[in-house]
Amino acid sequence: MEITPLVWIVTILVTIAFFVYEFFAHVRKPHEPSIGESARWSAFYIGLALLFGVGIGMVSGWTYGGEYFAGYLTEKALSVDNLFVFLIVMTAFAVPKIYQQKVLMIGIVIALILRGAFIAVGAALISNFSWIFYLFGALLLVLAWRQAFGDHESNPAEWKSMRFVRRHLPVTDEYHEDRLTVRKDGRRFVTPMLLTIIAIGFVDLIFAVDSIPAIYGLTDQAYIVFTANAFALMGLRQLYFLIGGLLERLVYLAQGLAVILAFIGVKLVLHALHVNELPFINGGEHVEWSPEIPIWFSLTFIGATIAVATIASLVKTRRDGTTVEDQSAIETEKEPS
Repeated sequence: MEITPLVWIVTILVTIAFFVYEFFAHVRKPHEPSIGESARWSAFYIGLALLFGVGIGMVSGWTYGGEYFAGYLTEKALSVDNLFVFLIVMTAFAVPKIYQQKVLMIGIVIALILRGAFIAVGAALISNFSWIFYLFGALLLVLAWRQAFGDHESNPAEWKSMRFVRRHLPVTDEYHEDRLTVRKDGRRFVTPMLLTIIAIGFVDLIFAVDSIPAIYGLTDQAYIVFTANAFALMGLRQLYFLIGGLLERLVYLAQGLAVILAFIGVKLVLHALHVNELPFINGGEHVEWSPEIPIWFSLTFIGATIAVATIASLVKTRRDGTTVEDQSAIETEKEPS
């Protein structure tokens, strides 16, 4: 897949233009988006991402098109998990809903910048060191374990980074609209809004560590990695308001993502064995028995895992909700009149 510098420049400029438009059209004036507004823009960005994937398939071949769709699905699923952590951060810092758009917008831009840096580093490592696939695969297996069994409920306000900021900077107890700093009694204070953005940036850094190796397990094309990430992040702000209540019902999302990360980790290790050049493994020769998992299988597996995790989550929360309601009704009947 040959991507000229001009195509890269145009792609980056168009991506920046979308985010600039988002800021001036939707974020600059504080407000809480309606369900209708969020649904329309979410559908627009998802449709745009799908059309772009079709374009890649028609122009560069459906092997690359399949890699893009598998990468986009994976990054979108990881981004939804990212939204869940954003929700925890917003709740911990009690961010008023009318100002949450600004926090999300800044957080998403930080995420794109960090992922862009990771993409560039990953591309350089892959092109020069084939053994990096072993490292990426092992990292994803560790992250899969943490995703499945780690604690997603820790209080962001009590993170060490937040305590460090509070020790070294004067922080107000209340919000001052959407301002990051405020002057009181001749002294400059930072507001909880700035602390929230720092926490969101820290979350973005953590998620970039697993999202970039994950998509490099599906494609070695930096252009596909970047565009899949960019489209996954576009519309994420609207999706936050659209499925905010649904996020708490996706109880098996972490386990589903763990399965996807573990699958891609195994895929990377198998690929590393297939292209092995390490002298202490098989004498530095390629391991012939190691299979290359085709992209159609990866795409099917990822899509099926997301679907199963979502359906199982909704079924469980609905059943649990019904059980709670039934129990409440029984207890009510037992109460003496």
